[in-house]
Amino acid sequence: MNHKLMAQLLVLFVVTQSIGLFAGNYLVKEQIAVTIVNDDKESVDNSLGLIAWILGTTVVLLALIAFAPAWLFSIVIKAVESLAIFSTAIIVIAPAEPSEIIGYGAALLLVALRIIFSKNLWLRNISSIVATAGAGALIGASLGVLPILVFLILLSAYDFIAVFKTKHMVKLAKGLTGKNLSFTFALPTKEHQFELGTGDMVVPLVFSVGLLAQAQGAFPFPHYLFPSTAILVASLAGLVITLDYASKHKGTPLPALPLQAALMVVVFIVLKLGGF
Repeated sequence: MNHKLMAQLLVLFVVTQSIGLFAGNYLVKEQIAVTIVNDDKESVDNSLGLIAWILGTTVVLLALIAFAPAWLFSIVIKAVESLAIFSTAIIVIAPAEPSEIIGYGAALLLVALRIIFSKNLWLRNISSIVATAGAGALIGASLGVLPILVFLILLSAYDFIAVFKTKHMVKLAKGLTGKNLSFTFALPTKEHQFELGTGDMVVPLVFSVGLLAQAQGAFPFPHYLFPSTAILVASLAGLVITLDYASKHKGTPLPALPLQAALMVVVFIVLKLGGF
C-alpha cells in the first residue's frame, strides 16, 4: 500500500467531510434547501432530476471537448469552475454567519487566488474541498434519505457504465484533468499524480447529511452523529480499496463510487436493523 497516497486521501476526506457536515447541519437547522424538481424532499422525482442534470452536463462537456476550440473550452470551463467555487464557498462560510460583505469577499478572494495561482495543486485541492463540502451539504439538506438512496444507486450504475462500457467518462476525465481544475483532487506521489473525482466525496457527504437531518429528530447529541459517521467510514473504506488497487494498476481507469455505494448501503441496512 502506498502510505503517502493513503495519508493524503485520509486528510482530504476527513477535512472535506467535516466541513461539509458542519455546513450541512447549519442548513438543516435553518431549513435552507434548494428545489431540484419539486419542494418535496421525499420525492424520488428529485433523484431523477439530479441524474438528468448530471447526464445533461456530461453531454455538454463532451460536446465542448469534441467540437469547441481549445480557447473557448478553457474560458467556459474556467467560468464554470469560478462560479462553482464562489457559490459553494458562500455555503461553507454561512455557519459563521458573517456579514454579506465579509462572506462575499471571502468567496471572491478564493476565486481570485485560484485564477492567479492556477497551477498551485494545494490551492486547487482547497478549492475542491470547498466545492465538495458546499455542494454535498446543500444537496444533502435538500433531499430525504429515500431519494438519496435512489440517487446513490442510479449514479453508481451510471458510473460503472460510463467507465467500463461506453467509456465516455474516461474521455471526459482526460479532457479535464490536464487543465488543473477544481473538479478533482490531486494526490501527488513520487511515482504518479493520482486524480480523485470530487463526486466520490460529494455523494457520501450527501448521504451523510441526509441521515444527519433524519437522526436529529430521533436521537440526542451526540448519538445522532453516529449514522452519518458510519456511512462516511464505509465510504472511506471503499475509496481506500479502490485507490490502493489503482495505485498498483496505473493507467487503469476505475470508478470508486460503485464500491463506495455498496458498502454504504450495507452499513445503512445494518443501521436500520440496529434501530437507527
